Amino acid sequence: MKIGPYQLDNQLFVAPMAGVTDLPFRQLCRRLGAGLAVSEMISSNPEVWNTEKSMSRMDHSGESGIRSVQIAGCEPELMAQAARFNVERGAQIIDINMGCPAKKVNKKLAGSALLRHPDLVAQICTAVVNAVDVPVTLKIRTGWDPENRNGVDIARIAEQSGIAALAVHGRTRQCMYKGEAEYDTIAAIKQAISIPLIANGDIDSPEKARKVLEHTQADGLMIGRPAQGRPWIFREIDHYLKTGTHLPEPTLHERWQLMQEHLQQLHLFYGDERGMRIARKHVGWYLDNQQQPELRKAFNLLDSASAQREALARFFENSNR
Repeated sequence: MKIGPYQLDNQLFVAPMAGVTDLPFRQLCRRLGAGLAVSEMISSNPEVWNTEKSMSRMDHSGESGIRSVQIAGCEPELMAQAARFNVERGAQIIDINMGCPAKKVNKKLAGSALLRHPDLVAQICTAVVNAVDVPVTLKIRTGWDPENRNGVDIARIAEQSGIAALAVHGRTRQCMYKGEAEYDTIAAIKQAISIPLIANGDIDSPEKARKVLEHTQADGLMIGRPAQGRPWIFREIDHYLKTGTHLPEPTLHERWQLMQEHLQQLHLFYGDERGMRIARKHVGWYLDNQQQPELRKAFNLLDSASAQREALARFFENSNR
């Protein structure tokens, strides 16, 4: 699969998730089979670019693969400025967020709130495309609510505005993350446009990945929440799509090695204090996946980075006795 001039390793994407797809997580997912990992969304408001949160989100130091950066906002000129700023900092693809359902984002008329304003969608897409010389992609939902699934119309506007590829989550904004994703609208969007389409929503197994590809005829798949605590899902899906066979589940030894590596990278990237806090959710997802609720509770009470590292090492030692 290609986006603009960039040939991807495969058709699997890491979904941009605020507070999740930081540099350590993107690198891990890339190493474990993702073809492209999109960054956490960055506000188009330049007043927040120098904050600790924004600076870490814009950090691509040593990042492997193609650098795709997501921006969010509702003012065409500010979005264009944000795109230029991030390209200057190394972004090779700019992704526009029109899919986030969070209230704090929507109340600023950003994210999926923009789906109610097709004219503004066109203005933003055109402004960003014209502002940079790298491919611009767009992430949307199927519509604002089930009675207003206007994804096909938005997709056509995006293509006409010069968007290079489109990712679609199979829920409306009103649905948030409830219920099951629906893929009929994604299939209809695929038929309506000629640019690459990436299907997103509830792709949590190799079999589901193949089913979604066949149903929607999408060019790629985007995986978000199912990769939390299970970043090896990308290589499992990639192997299954290519061979029709299943990879063995990661061994206990490999899982704990990945956890410890991820934990160490979080501490290094954020520093011990902030890294310790952020590690709680990531390690918690791993432990949920391992069905270790008691260990998760104990881990969340630890108050230092060194105690976190020691706790995981101790559990691994005990598991191998």
